[in-house]
Amino acid sequence: MLQITICPTCLSDKIEKVCRNWTDEVAGTTYTVPNLEYYECPICGEKIYDRAAMQKFEAHSPVFAKKAKPRTRLAQRKAA
Repeated sequence: MLQITICPTCLSDKIEKVCRNWTDEVAGTTYTVPNLEYYECPICGEKIYDRAAMQKFEAHSPVFAKKAKPRTRLAQRKAA
């Protein structure tokens, strides 16, 4: 995790590491990223995410969900 002591936006030294459930909505679908660790500035609201936090976003966001491959006619015949 990054070690940030000063907010890059407002230069406040009040920025702190937090761990919260993050809930967001994408294209009408709500999703939650549990126990997301990131830095947040209580003065200006700036949020800073490291690589691990971004990977958690990707793992939980419907935007990054793997789409199932469409079944071919051959696969459909074998399944029947």
